[in-house]
Parts: sequence; C-alpha cells; structure tokens
Amino acid sequence: MLRTAASMRAVARAPLMTRTLASSASDLVTVELPASSFEGYNLDVPELTFETEKEKLLQMYKDMIIIRRMDMVSDALYKAKKIRGFCHLSVGQEAIAVGIEAAITPKDTVITSYRCHGFAYMRGASVKQVLGELLGKRDGITHGKGGSMHMFAPGFYGGNGIVGAQVPLGAGLAFAHKYRGDSNATFALYGDGASNQGQVFESYNMAKLWNLPCIFACENNKYGMGTAAARSSAMTEYYKRGQYIPGLKVNGMDILACYQASKFAKDWCASGNGPLVLEYETYRYGGHSMSDPGTTYRTREEVQHMRSRNDPIAGLKARLLELNIATEEEIKSYDKAARKYVDEQSAAAQADAPPEAKMDILFEDVYVPGSEIKELRGRISDDTWNFEKGTFSNKVY
Repeated sequence: MLRTAASMRAVARAPLMTRTLASSASDLVTVELPASSFEGYNLDVPELTFETEKEKLLQMYKDMIIIRRMDMVSDALYKAKKIRGFCHLSVGQEAIAVGIEAAITPKDTVITSYRCHGFAYMRGASVKQVLGELLGKRDGITHGKGGSMHMFAPGFYGGNGIVGAQVPLGAGLAFAHKYRGDSNATFALYGDGASNQGQVFESYNMAKLWNLPCIFACENNKYGMGTAAARSSAMTEYYKRGQYIPGLKVNGMDILACYQASKFAKDWCASGNGPLVLEYETYRYGGHSMSDPGTTYRTREEVQHMRSRNDPIAGLKARLLELNIATEEEIKSYDKAARKYVDEQSAAAQADAPPEAKMDILFEDVYVPGSEIKELRGRISDDTWNFEKGTFSNKVY
C-alpha cells in the first residue's frame, strides 16, 4: 500500500521527533541573514530578515545530521565492499536538500542528479530504504535495482544517472503542474558539471516560452568530477545563465539561506511568474564518488578550510545556541539519537534479503500491475516475455 510523502517522512524521522522544548513548539523566532547570502540577476533578492518556527529550525538540524550520518555509514559500507558499483555522497551539501524540503509541500515535485541520497530521504524514504538500495536489497527504495544513482519516492523523480538528463524531465514535471492548473512547482537540480549542456538551455527556453513553474537549481560544488568550475565554464555565475530568466545566487552552505531562497522561489513560481534559475553555492568534502579520493585536484587545506569555516551543520548549531532554541546538551542528545537511529537502520538493511533469483523480477516494473500487455518483445525472439505465463514466450518446457 502506497504512503504519502508526508506520512513516509513522519515514519522516517520518528526517532528524532521527541523534543525537550515541546511547550514552545509554536514559538516564532526572527532570523537575520548576512547581506552576502544572496545575489540577484534581474531580480529583487529575498528578505534577509524573516520569521519562522523554532520547531522548523530544530527539524532542519535533525534532518541534516541524519543525512550526514547516513552518508558516513554508506562510506564505511562501501569501503567494507558491502556496497558495490557507483556511490555518490553529499557530505557538506546537506543544507540544499533539507532547505528545499522545508520550504515546499509534498505536492511540489523534485528531480535531481545522481547525488541523491539526501533528497530521497527528505522526500519520504527511510534510512533503511536508502541503505538497502545501496546494498542491493529487495527492500531498498527501488527494490535493489537502482543503487546509488536511481532512488525515487512520492513527489521525487530521481536520482538520474545520465548527466543533465533530469533538467528537461524537470521542465516536463513543471509543465504538468501548469497543465493541471495547480499552485505547485518543480525543483530541477543539476551540478555545475552539467550546466554547459545544450539540453539545459533548451529547457530554459521552453520553460520561459510556456511560463512554467520550474526552478532550475544548480548545485555548484566547485568541481565537475575533478575539473574546477573555472576550467570548464567560461562564465561561472550560473545564476545568470538563464539570460531571459531571472536568477538568484544562494549561500548553499547556510541552511537558513537555502530555506529562505527556496521558499521565495516556490512562491515566485506559484504566483505565475514563470521559471527561475537558482545557484546554490556549496561544497562537497569528499570526492566526486567513492572511487575518487578528492585530493588530486584540490588541496587538503582547501577542504579543511570549508569544513571549519562553512559547515552547514555547525552553522545551524551555532544559530540554535545563539537564539536559545536548544542547549548544548540537547544538541548532543540529537546527535546521539541520530547516530543510534542510522546505525540501527543500517543493521536492519544489512540483515534484509537480496532479491530472489527469479526472472519475472526483471519485468515487474515495466508496467503498472494489472495493465500489462500479453507479451513484451525482446531484443531477439528468445527474449520475448509473456506476462500471462510469467516466463519467456519461447521457453521449452
């Protein structure tokens, strides 16, 4: 039975929902962002001062520490050779997925590239489902068939392994919102490494022509694989790339800036203003993937500088203390609970069974159950699958 994204998130986050400050859950707090948080292109930037709930700030912190712990466990499982194939982690970039989800509703749609674990969790997948997918387990979010790059959840359309291919798909999702006449929007995320592709600019053009509620969001983590942005892009101000589409550059290492910008973008599109181009300026602490040590094209000092000066989790922790939303002891308890929860989910995922060695599993996701055709033609006649028989059509009994 399918669950809504909201209900799945509630289940996934349950271990960290208990709060010491329950009596003040509805209290508002005033947040002031530095002037460096935003830069606009043909656009008035979002307000630097805004009000939000204390509970929302606490939940952002809890979500970020779970995502980071989940990726750290993924790192360990990969090095133990329990995860095989591709594995792309987002340690350092957690503020973007969390900031976006805090600003939108389950009816909005999100699509991203292959660095997708945090987005899958924020859209409703449990940690066990994400790790199970990485481990190739049947109970993984896509039944162990997709791995690191192909995760899906309600309102989340991947996890896409072909560089940049998700951008026109995101424009299509935005077209669906426009066609249905709802007040929702799509966040189509891509990296600086994909930003020079023709399909990105074609999507810009269609979105502007049709006034689609699409936020084209570039996660600029400074490196496309091992190539620095300045070596691949003649202009690295990605938020200006839309030309005829307004743009906004965001400090992607500040969760509060990400939240405020994402909320602004959603409201912009929902008001019928058409598309926006966002650039979340961020940084990944690790390599491009687990096969990349991330040290041959940048210095250790550069990585350490970003960790010590710009870490999104440490930044929000300082805000929680400054605004008296949580004490040092309470924050330590959240950190401990996150470690315990993720470790338990990891153990449960590892204990799960792999998919059965049954041929029909290969064809079960081609059609919605009950809508299958009689036969699915294969590459050669011996590959033709018969849905009624549950076997190959030319199989000799």
